[in-house]
Amino acid sequence: MTRPLLPLADAAPAERADAARNREALLREAVRMVAEGGTSSLTMECLAHRAGVGKGTVFRRFGSREGLMAQVLDLSERDWQASVLGGEPPLGPGAPPWERLVAFGESRLRTTLLHADLIRAAGDATGSRSVAASSFMALHVGHLLGELGVAGDLPLLATALLAPLEVPVLVQQVDREHLPVERVVAAWVDLAGRVVSARADAGRR
Repeated sequence: MTRPLLPLADAAPAERADAARNREALLREAVRMVAEGGTSSLTMECLAHRAGVGKGTVFRRFGSREGLMAQVLDLSERDWQASVLGGEPPLGPGAPPWERLVAFGESRLRTTLLHADLIRAAGDATGSRSVAASSFMALHVGHLLGELGVAGDLPLLATALLAPLEVPVLVQQVDREHLPVERVVAAWVDLAGRVVSARADAGRR
């Protein structure tokens, strides 16, 4: 059975408490650097300087710049998943399933665009993160579709709804074709509505 994205501590050998705190502090500083200056501002040397540690410490913690980017992305993913699992509705629990599905699609779309450069910078180092993140999203969307009475192969229907929210698709639409984000969001909501309506009707036949 698939499961949501694992915390960073579960994805690596056990660390001493002080080492884990230092690692988390470095990651949070890296997140601030990306927010302030984009991924180009985040180098191992700059992070070491900002955090007041030696460059060797940063390399020991993350191995490479690609590894650092992957863990910054993982941290962002954990925060986003927490908002889906326990944040305010409609993204979090407490709203009707259709409202949650719409909020999920818009939030994921905007988050993907926000972190597109970071996702690309992480490169191959995001392999396990991508599998875990995809599993989490597919499980969540499949669950919402089930609550909406959708009939059919829910895992594959969920994957079909998630495909337009991936980086290559969104970058093509927004950055290259210059489509307004609001139009892309509206199109995704329309797609989700058609899937829900069609498959729910099929289940009642």
